[in-house]
Amino acid sequence: MRRHGELPELLAPAGGEDAFLAALAAGADAVYLGGQAFNARAYAENFDDETLARCVALAHARGVRVYVTLNTLLYAPELAAATDYAARLFRMGVDAVIVADVGLADHLHRHLPGLELHASTQLSLHSTAGAEEVADLGFTQVVAARELPQKEIERLVAGAPETVEIFLHGALCVSHSGQCLFSSQVGGRSGNRGACAQPCRLPYNGGKYLLSLKDLSLAGHIPELIASGVSTLKIEGRMKSADYVGRVTAIYRRLLDEGRNATPGEMRELERVFSRSGFTDGYFTGRLDAGMTGVRSERDKEESRAAGADTARPTLPKIPLTAEVTILAGVPARLTLRAPGGKVAEVLGEIPAPARSAPLTAAGVCERLSKLGSTPFSLAPRDMTFMLGEGLNLSPAALNALRRDAVARLLDTTRECKAPPPPLAIAPPFTPLGRTALFCDPGQYEAVQAVYPDFFSLVFLPLWRFDKTGNPPRGVWLPPVIFDGEEPEIRQHLEAARRLGATHALVGNPAQIRLARAAGLIPVGDFRLNILNPTAAAYYARHGVVSAVLSPELTLAGMRDIGGQTFAYGRVPLMLTERCYMKPIGGCDACGKKPLVDRRGVAFPVLRLPPHRNMIVNSVPTYLGDRRKQIPPGVGEHFLFTSETPAECREVLAHYLAGEALGCAVCRPTKTRR
Repeated sequence: MRRHGELPELLAPAGGEDAFLAALAAGADAVYLGGQAFNARAYAENFDDETLARCVALAHARGVRVYVTLNTLLYAPELAAATDYAARLFRMGVDAVIVADVGLADHLHRHLPGLELHASTQLSLHSTAGAEEVADLGFTQVVAARELPQKEIERLVAGAPETVEIFLHGALCVSHSGQCLFSSQVGGRSGNRGACAQPCRLPYNGGKYLLSLKDLSLAGHIPELIASGVSTLKIEGRMKSADYVGRVTAIYRRLLDEGRNATPGEMRELERVFSRSGFTDGYFTGRLDAGMTGVRSERDKEESRAAGADTARPTLPKIPLTAEVTILAGVPARLTLRAPGGKVAEVLGEIPAPARSAPLTAAGVCERLSKLGSTPFSLAPRDMTFMLGEGLNLSPAALNALRRDAVARLLDTTRECKAPPPPLAIAPPFTPLGRTALFCDPGQYEAVQAVYPDFFSLVFLPLWRFDKTGNPPRGVWLPPVIFDGEEPEIRQHLEAARRLGATHALVGNPAQIRLARAAGLIPVGDFRLNILNPTAAAYYARHGVVSAVLSPELTLAGMRDIGGQTFAYGRVPLMLTERCYMKPIGGCDACGKKPLVDRRGVAFPVLRLPPHRNMIVNSVPTYLGDRRKQIPPGVGEHFLFTSETPAECREVLAHYLAGEALGCAVCRPTKTRR
């Protein structure tokens, strides 16, 4: 969906009220923020209901929209509270909520249809097919993956049924959004739940900051962004100061209004506010190289301190009103206030009485009605018109009440709505598929089949390696990320796999459900669908997903109400990166062979995915062979073989069948601390 003849909306962040005011003062068209729960910046100041309601009223008085983040994944017991909170936001007048959990989105769309929904970047929407697949969830806007180059953004804008929002400036995650479990699985703090510990900012492989990306800046691509048809340009920074929000927003406001790129001086100003050894536009331009990485150096910090942070609360200019005053004998006094943008408030007051001595004058009425004090408005005498009868009087208290009522109505953003019902308890939407497995290397599969030919009920091989064995299984694994421009080749591979006997496809995001069905294959959800509750599972089941590997952030008890598959063995993928991070330390030959090694010497294997993406997997496997009795009834077992040798694959299965421990450190399915 394209927007012609208008500028993209400039969307600014606010971690607290001062940052919110700074965004308004700097000219943001919209502001996004988080409440006290269910948002992916749990450590920001965030907004309680009273502050949020006040800020919504202030923003709407200025014609600015407010979006609230409900962008964490939710466990089943949290869905009712999140639904209730969304209803409160709707009543406050919030313009939209940004949602990552498909279970919550599905429930809100069904039972709170007046609330506008924006699809979070955590939903891993990389393509038109993904935007089309989630359209029936009621999303009116999709936040595109940060990794999309310019051509892919334009394709998405042209084909998506929703409007498209992209990131404009600020910190970048090195992993594809919604596809990072590093903090969760290694540190116990879930990025999908708003508590990321940022392991990407740490050194690896001998002190190199391989994963620490510079902040994004597209200040050098403003005319291209305007021409692209994107609906919204987002500045990232809910953890940043009010000074940061104000300065960065003001620069982009100027660039958009003037339709030009930043000057060298403006780029230096952005760097002084905050940078990590400069900025990157690598994803947008397709230059995926070492120039994308950077850290916050001492020089960066000194420059920011030298630039000086304005800690004073921003002062917003008053909003000029016009007023029409009617005070006539025998009828209630009437005051009509009009704000820029067309909002009108009309109120009635007391019936004026005959004057005993000093009748009302226009000057006297003007003096009373123009006392707008701490409100965001101003009213000048020249902007007031009168119909004032002769010989009438209205008490000062009555005039003050008339003014207060009209201002309150101008600021009132509340809406009526019935409380949506809590999500219903749903019978487990998925049936287990017995024992399933994904082998990343056909050699692993062949070695296991030779010894354990009947161990698995369904096996998946990578789509791009499916024809590398003489006895292909029934399942194919789709690449976790598929851009629009990559789809034609993927469709050819799927058709070839179907001719070789494939019946099922392991899919990792909504777009792939559509691709699998179009190829005549049965979709099975990978853990990348991030299913943590039965409502999300039920949505995918309605769209043809017969079962799914559940999120490793679920406890075994939490899986009981969903069904599907749990990781019985496997090194859980921790990150999926668009760029190869092994090339800088070993050249292309290192990709898929050399591990990522942290400061403690712990090695994380790295696999190469097409066309040249990296999948970083855990240093230790998840394993349940010695705890099989703990797997709930109705939950199947899933095995993932990544960096193991064929001999190691056979050894794992031997231990599993015997119910033995592996004899090495392992992970167990468990819920993270947040």
